[in-house]
Amino acid sequence: VQFTKPQDSFDALEDLTNQAELVLKELGLPYRVVMLCSGDLGFASAKTYDIEVWFPSQKRYREISSCSNTLDFQARRAKIKIKGTKENYFPHTLNGSGVAVGRCFAAILENYQTKDGNVKIPEKLVPYYGSEWLI
Repeated sequence: VQFTKPQDSFDALEDLTNQAELVLKELGLPYRVVMLCSGDLGFASAKTYDIEVWFPSQKRYREISSCSNTLDFQARRAKIKIKGTKENYFPHTLNGSGVAVGRCFAAILENYQTKDGNVKIPEKLVPYYGSEWLI
């Protein structure tokens, strides 16, 4: 959850979404960003992006992250106010799920598996894993 000034909330949503995207870019995973239509938005959300990663075995994209701007809806319900210079105001709240770790691991296994069944570790993870291959 992130609190922002009302005038900054949509820019902050873009930044939050870009942070989740960066993880997938660094891992070299194929993904797409989908802006949800109003019929698919959550009850409190004014704007939501779903980030979906490609799963070759399913031949489809699956959601791995979601980032939403709820404007001042959640702050009003929770009675959260920020002291402003002239008056107090309800901040806008953003929700971001980061990247679902289990689904991300599954996406790595599927997207980096070779024909012989081995899995090449994404370059950015090699220093942490200690090998280039998961056998």
